[in-house]
Amino acid sequence: MKIDVIIPIYKPGKALFALLDRLQGQTVPIQSIILMNTGKKNFERLVSESEFGEKYSNVIVHHLAKREFDHGGTRHQGVQYSHGDVFVMMTQDAWPVDSYLIEHLVKALKGKVAVAYARQVSAENAPEFEKISRGYNYPAKSQVKTAADLDRLGIKTFFCSNVCAAYRRDVYEESGGFIRHTIFNEDMIYAAGVIRAGYGVAYAAEAEVVHSHNYTNWMQLRRNFDLGVSQADHPEVFAGVASEAEGKKLAVAAWKYLRNRKCLCKFPGFCLQCGFKYAGYLMGRHYKSMPERLILRITMNQEYWKQGTNCRER
Repeated sequence: MKIDVIIPIYKPGKALFALLDRLQGQTVPIQSIILMNTGKKNFERLVSESEFGEKYSNVIVHHLAKREFDHGGTRHQGVQYSHGDVFVMMTQDAWPVDSYLIEHLVKALKGKVAVAYARQVSAENAPEFEKISRGYNYPAKSQVKTAADLDRLGIKTFFCSNVCAAYRRDVYEESGGFIRHTIFNEDMIYAAGVIRAGYGVAYAAEAEVVHSHNYTNWMQLRRNFDLGVSQADHPEVFAGVASEAEGKKLAVAAWKYLRNRKCLCKFPGFCLQCGFKYAGYLMGRHYKSMPERLILRITMNQEYWKQGTNCRER
């Protein structure tokens, strides 16, 4: 079986070399690591004083301009450069916990499973609220989700993350692959499609990557605005599937987490952050009634709005 890894990168630093080293040390050999790099000059400066080509002979770099980047389209383009039976999507800020990451992901692609995504664990210095969120969304127990779980899990049935996920190439081609133009959520949109086509999505808890953020409340609002936009733009995926209940469940999980650590004084701050998230999400869901200048002020993906039609025509 041939396995490729595809990573969109933007202004990478020397940490990229460490990530590539960890991928090269996996128990399952990787045929090619395809880097979809936004900004050629920055990348050339990074590798100019290194023996990049000699050390990373299986790394293939494709450059694109910032205006060309799209969460779905760029990843789909990367798949076209791949010749793997399985390809693994990653982000440049996800770090394999050990050398078994790829092995565990590939093992999960069995039966009718179309895609398997990894567990994300927080960095040691991550904010407390980020640890709560990662722990809630990425528990220790693996599972396979199918259409039969929609009543029980709601929107969580479609949850999948391209921070680190392995895809069967045959199913990808059969399904048409990632949506070509989207602000966000290309992974969930794809997962929803294959689930409704009768396939499963596996959560492989044994496959672990370190990945967390240190977002301010304003950044949380902006990120969730884009999330809301993606759901508004794809009612064929998200309409009729409950999502708001997940926020309530997360709040309960946070209460228990902080209570067990005798840190309930932090709970109001967590609730404030949730308020920013929900406000951003609601604005994103109703972005079509917002002024274009406000949309461009809030979004984290301005290039999305500049590609093709403008905000009002979406």
